[in-house]
This record gives sequence, structure tokens and C-alpha cells, in this order.
Amino acid sequence: MITELRDNDVSALEALEACALSGVSTALLREALEADTACVMGNWQENQLIGYALLARLPYDAELQAIGVRPEQRGQGVGDRLLKAVLAVAARWQSERVLLEVRESNAAAIRLYQGAGFQQDGFRRNYYPAADGGAGQESALLMSRSV
Repeated sequence: MITELRDNDVSALEALEACALSGVSTALLREALEADTACVMGNWQENQLIGYALLARLPYDAELQAIGVRPEQRGQGVGDRLLKAVLAVAARWQSERVLLEVRESNAAAIRLYQGAGFQQDGFRRNYYPAADGGAGQESALLMSRSV
């Protein structure tokens, strides 16, 4: 079941992020739960939060800032369900587009976004720290789709 997360879901959300490793800080998660310019959708399975998506409202667009899924749940459609939920929120907000950034090496996420109609419309060289925590940086693909 997918629901919009609230303040009382913060512990479950923080626990999920700790294992999903989406790179979103606790402070940003807490702020998003309280802000009227953000929406955090959660995918629950038997009272356990197995995935979340964070969408921020911009003046004309919306930005998908994160999707996090428990490692053991990946590849089972959780990300797809969350993406559909945030697209519905963006439509409710009357956003023109949904924007996102994704690591160039994250093939699974890129396939998910392309399958939902996102197209690459930009590139940021050396945007992310190295995925393995080592030296170097990784580039980001900028993607968007109309709502």
C-alpha cells in the first residue's frame, strides 16, 4: 500500500534510508515530512516501510529528489509503484514537468525512469562523490518528463 508519509513515520523512514543508502540526510527527510512544498510517499508491506520517494514542489515543475527501496525488495516493482505515485502528486500540483538527477552508473534507475517516459536532457560532470566511497567523482544524468 502506498501512502503519503507524515511526521509520525519519521522513524520508519530513517530506518529505511539507513539500509537503502539513497544518500538523503536525516535532516532533509525530516524537513520534507513537515514542508508544504514536499511530499514523501511510502510503500508499506505488512506494516513495514519498504520504499519511499521524495518529491519537491518547484514554481512550475516538481523534482524527484530520491527513491529508496530496501535492498531485498529491489527488482520487485516497488520503485515503479512509487514513481507512479509521485507522478500523480505532480499532476495534482499542476506541475509542468518532473525533473530528476541520477548517477550515470545506476542502470536500474535509468531503466525505471526511461520506462516511465523520462528522457535525458542534460549531464553534470563529476556531480556525485564516488559510489564506492573511494576517490573520484561520478557524473549525473539530468532527466525530465511532462506531467
